[in-house]
Amino acid sequence: MEQLKEVWKPGNMLYPVPVVIVSCGRPGERPNIITVAWAGTVCSDPVMVSVSVRKDRYSYDMIKDTGEFVVNLVTKDLVFAADYCGVRSGRDVDKFQDMKLTPLSSSFIQAPGIQESPVNLECRVSQVLELGSHDMFLAEVVGVTVDKAYMDEKGKFHLNDTGLVAYSHGEYFLLGEKLGKFGYSVQKKGRRK
Repeated sequence: MEQLKEVWKPGNMLYPVPVVIVSCGRPGERPNIITVAWAGTVCSDPVMVSVSVRKDRYSYDMIKDTGEFVVNLVTKDLVFAADYCGVRSGRDVDKFQDMKLTPLSSSFIQAPGIQESPVNLECRVSQVLELGSHDMFLAEVVGVTVDKAYMDEKGKFHLNDTGLVAYSHGEYFLLGEKLGKFGYSVQKKGRRK
């Protein structure tokens, strides 16, 4: 029988993943932005996220020294800036200025968010795991800001209307067609959307 699969060496093939732009800064220095595709939810109580960053990245020391960063969600309108912030170093360029992004004052930490992002998660590092090529910053989400443009008259935030982007195997994708919602597989027929 013909083999239908090919065996590869171990690799990170867990795709798609969220692409986020992480903003950080040290007092008295220009803030920076780093694009991270290795980010995720860790815990819901307390609310925690993780971002993995290589030690040689310019933002690494800013995050390690201050223990703070902001995770900014990426939309279709921000994908060009996200790509730029992932391939240019803050040692050489001012990414906020180059991409015409607006630093957003945070409510609970000193690191700025990005005004143009629909969601900003203010994070305080609780632990750094040294893992090899990347260190993982585990952080508690201490504040969240959302863009009022996506709030309806009842106060519901419509995150899925913002044009979120995912990253898969070197490419960016706009999230699209809704296939279901949490728990739809066990709902009564007629209420599955």
